[in-house]
Amino acid sequence: MSPIPTRQLGKNGPMVPRIGYGTMGLSLGYGKPVPDEQSLEVLDHAHKIGAAFWDTSDFYGDSEEVLGKWFTRSGKRSDIFLATKFGAVRLGGGNFGFRGDAVYVSEACEQSLKRLGVEHIDLWYPHRLDGSTPVELIVAEMVKMKEYALNHPVPIMARSHLRANPSYFAKRQGKIRHLGLCEVSAATLRRAHAVHPIAAVQVEYSPFSTEIEDGLLQACRELGVAVVAYSPLSRGLLSGQIKSRDGFGEDDIRRFYPRFNEENFPKNMALVAELGRIAEVKGCTVGQLTLAWLLGQGDDIFPIPGTKNIKYLEENSSAADVELTPDEVARIRSLLNNASFGARYAPEHSFALFSDTPLLEDHAAGKGSEVKAGISGRVV
Repeated sequence: MSPIPTRQLGKNGPMVPRIGYGTMGLSLGYGKPVPDEQSLEVLDHAHKIGAAFWDTSDFYGDSEEVLGKWFTRSGKRSDIFLATKFGAVRLGGGNFGFRGDAVYVSEACEQSLKRLGVEHIDLWYPHRLDGSTPVELIVAEMVKMKEYALNHPVPIMARSHLRANPSYFAKRQGKIRHLGLCEVSAATLRRAHAVHPIAAVQVEYSPFSTEIEDGLLQACRELGVAVVAYSPLSRGLLSGQIKSRDGFGEDDIRRFYPRFNEENFPKNMALVAELGRIAEVKGCTVGQLTLAWLLGQGDDIFPIPGTKNIKYLEENSSAADVELTPDEVARIRSLLNNASFGARYAPEHSFALFSDTPLLEDHAAGKGSEVKAGISGRVV
């Protein structure tokens, strides 16, 4: 396996692995959570092969705690580009809501740092935007976490200490390195970016989910914002490993998505079979073909496939070695353009996709956000 190539994350970001690792499945969503020791073995291997762009969330069960155990045990925090998310809150009864108010943003940052056992987060996103706080205010609160050193200037008396102890200043450079957004509209991205540069937008992007191309991708490129593609294998559909709906347990969220229902699943399996024929000629797996196609959409695309299995971790990370010709990219696009896959989420959850927030000028002065109640907990 060749080293995973790196690319700059956005216009002003660091160099990070072109293919990252999404950790949600270790703790949430796709059946029973993985035992900690198994998760730690997968994380060990991800580090070993250079899959060092890790994505998690404070909503993903105990995912942050598991990563924290790995950082403590390995002592290799500095080797990992760490992204996490905030803003989704559990309400009980399987329901959740979203928050973006000042008090919550600050608390969420501190709690993530504590669970992860780290001094800073490299890339921090609101998991989704709440419907009552203007994005400008959410970003402004995030900036406060980023500019901790500016809010707490070094005392004059400490300057000689700094010269003797350079690491002292390093500890005061902020709790957040880079700001991101998830599932926002192009207009909301522009509003946020006007407050503070946004390094990346995380959105579902795969051959089965190309809605980002209807405006948001163009806005990202105009502003120099990277695209972090979650569910690049369409929650396993495009991995080539799923053969039947029978394997989804009661605790598998895919049972609730239209793409996996009894009507759409067979159609999607037929498309996967078509892609499988292309992959066979190419000498790669369907999953690798899919990730290679996504990488071929631009150097600013960073897929973060997830897996619980070391074998598939290696397979996904090796997709960077697969080079598609322009004709192959066009053939895949043509195959998919005339297909219907089923929606990403159920209609009652569509409000959380490519979302907007109230305009700043329309926001009542001093009025904070409230948790949205009564939303079934399926959007991750």
